[in-house]
Amino acid sequence: MGVTEVTQEQYQQVTGSNPSTFKNPKGPVENVSWSDAVKFCELLSTKTGKTVRLPTEAEWEYACRAGSSTRYHYGEDPDTKELVEYAWYEDNSDRTTHPVGQKKPNAWGLHDMTGNVWEWCQDYYKGPYEEKIATDPKGPTAATDARILRGGCWESRSLSARSANRGGVNPDRANSRFGFRVVVESP
Repeated sequence: MGVTEVTQEQYQQVTGSNPSTFKNPKGPVENVSWSDAVKFCELLSTKTGKTVRLPTEAEWEYACRAGSSTRYHYGEDPDTKELVEYAWYEDNSDRTTHPVGQKKPNAWGLHDMTGNVWEWCQDYYKGPYEEKIATDPKGPTAATDARILRGGCWESRSLSARSANRGGVNPDRANSRFGFRVVVESP
């Protein structure tokens, strides 16, 4: 199974359009709703014959943490002095997105898991998880008003780039802070 952030160039090749506010072919596609992201996955699945989908929230966090259990995938970083090496966020973004892959990757070689754009996940959002230990938790199965976003973005404060940070937004909402990555399932 592969996990990759979708660039504007890739999005345009599949859909024929580029909705991004900050135009840069190598930048993350943004200004996409959850519904847009799902439609992209469906189109790419049809074109490639492979199953392409949004990650579940648990898959996203697993990929972000890359085996770590610390605040950030690279360590605790209590003063967030190292974050600038791994993420585009409020303190270093110049209020725009940046080309994918310019910051250091996590331990599994995944770039931009935090910062640059919030990333849509498949799951519905239903507030904080219950106070019990869960392995590969499944989000609510009933419809709610929101879908999960993870990772923080170019205008987020440093704490939004924490591996565990999460939020929920209406799935039809799109803006320059929202993008996505996909999971390509192995046959």
